Amino acid sequence: MTLRVVVCGTNFGRLYVKALRALESEFTLAGILSRGGAASRVLAEREGVPHYDAVEALPDDIDLACVVVGSAISGGAGTELAKELIARGLHVMQEHPVHLDELSACLKLARKRGVQYRVNSHYPHVGPVKTFVDAATRLRARQRPLFVDALTPIHVLYPLIDVLGRALGGIRPWRVADPAEPPDELAVLAGGQHPLQSLSMVICGVPVSLRVQNQLDPADRDNHALLWHRITLAAEGGVLTLADTHGPVLWSPRMHARRDADHRLVFDGPSTRLPSTSIVPGSEPGSFHDVFDKAWPAAIGRALREMRAAITEGADPLKAGQYDITVNRVWADVARRLGPPEVIRPNEPEVLAVAELTHVEPEPAEVESYSPTAEFFDLAAANHVREHSAPAVLAALSDMDTDVGPIVEVGAGTGLLTIAMARAHPRAEILASEPAAGMRAVLTSRVFADQDMRSRVTVTAERAQELTLPDRISAAVVCGVVGHLPAADRVQLWHDLAARLAPGGVVVVELMSMARPTSVPETRLATETIGDQRYEWWFRAEPETGDVVRMHTTWRVHDGPNLVREVGDSYDWRAFGLDVVAAEARSAGLTMKPMSATGSTPIGLLTPQTGETHR
Repeated sequence: MTLRVVVCGTNFGRLYVKALRALESEFTLAGILSRGGAASRVLAEREGVPHYDAVEALPDDIDLACVVVGSAISGGAGTELAKELIARGLHVMQEHPVHLDELSACLKLARKRGVQYRVNSHYPHVGPVKTFVDAATRLRARQRPLFVDALTPIHVLYPLIDVLGRALGGIRPWRVADPAEPPDELAVLAGGQHPLQSLSMVICGVPVSLRVQNQLDPADRDNHALLWHRITLAAEGGVLTLADTHGPVLWSPRMHARRDADHRLVFDGPSTRLPSTSIVPGSEPGSFHDVFDKAWPAAIGRALREMRAAITEGADPLKAGQYDITVNRVWADVARRLGPPEVIRPNEPEVLAVAELTHVEPEPAEVESYSPTAEFFDLAAANHVREHSAPAVLAALSDMDTDVGPIVEVGAGTGLLTIAMARAHPRAEILASEPAAGMRAVLTSRVFADQDMRSRVTVTAERAQELTLPDRISAAVVCGVVGHLPAADRVQLWHDLAARLAPGGVVVVELMSMARPTSVPETRLATETIGDQRYEWWFRAEPETGDVVRMHTTWRVHDGPNLVREVGDSYDWRAFGLDVVAAEARSAGLTMKPMSATGSTPIGLLTPQTGETHR
């Protein structure tokens, strides 16, 4: 059953409308309630829903009201509106912050009327924050948190307390100490500039150092925060950091080197080969436009789903709201100890891009990987593609409706798979990207030589990280490519493909047969003969930092007993298995299904999760 929802207030409420429109299988936007401003009426008209200017005007079939109007603590009447709606028998989700007395009153009234009431602190549902909380939960299952260092502007102090409670597994026991004021001599040296106030506290038994930018512009309350949430959680094995509310989340494993018999540090071992800091997949930051257009509506959608679950469960709202009450008490205690915010009236800031802070020396031109040995590629790959890759890919694409969009082949190489797919699907259009010029030359020649394929196959030079994709694709093929991409780029690729994948579409992924970094001594992998000459393919590999393996391939051309030519190439490959791909793609709403391997390389099928919508 879908819930019929009315949105009250259209400033931040516009994002609630956007979130509801993305969840139309679960919620129906049934109207907009406001004081009757022109912007609210225009929004209601644009969305094709009624506009109401009083609670009494609402129809009886409304299930849920989202109150996105400031409460008394912000100088608004949001809580009085929430009470009116609860009294009408509506479930209510109210945007934070809400004073403790108002929260308690609403929860008691909700219990009396048999409805649900929740305060949405919003930020715990933002993607990177949720990733941080999930990672902290897994960390706590392994190791005890040692301390937390947190930084926030006063604007979003309330949700910070909520985030800390979720990350640490609760709020109690908790205590807050008074702020530590800097000595006068430091204040003088800083020219009186101390934007941050610092205090110590304990949450869920964990020591917390909290710093707050306790400053507000009364004429522009939503601006002039110097930063967003920044949280560091330390445990024995490392440090988990939310660098910003909107990402990334960072994991920095603890540096620990063993000592030898002479008590000297040994700078080698399992822990020293870990990256000093890694971005947790799924927490990569986007632009602020992405935050407003995608991340915040998605966060509201998660809060709405939590509210829906509470309504379905029908638990006592006052009992369920005890955690929110405790969060509110901590917030109120911290705010009381900090005192009223300092009034500031700054000018509009000069916002800087990262390019303005960096100077990158041009690197010497490097020889493009794969191009030096492109002439030999088919000698090594043709049999593998014909006997293993092509049958698996064609089986995966056998039921595709290729009329809905092209097949995208990422890293098409010399076109061995491109030709196989084009012949198996004579009506399909194919977008084949290959950044290596030498490989692309062979690919283009293959396509041009076939009159039919010349009209259906488009060849581009784009790298996987720079793909220009059409609005809709029928399928994607990513064979022997993703190991060249860092984790963040892989996650972005899965998101980009999933967003454009037509219903019933699939993404086929093939990896190299190296699930973890492995040293391979120089080994001859293939020998082929063309005319009077013998071609030998030699390969070796050495693990480098983290999951990176440096691979070296050498082709030696012999005429009888004489070596007449030797051509080498080197490139980095990140060694991992389909389990890593599955975990990364899950954040894009894709599910991994390994395919039966006919060769040594693992092949998997990514399909949209049931019920997922990506556009």
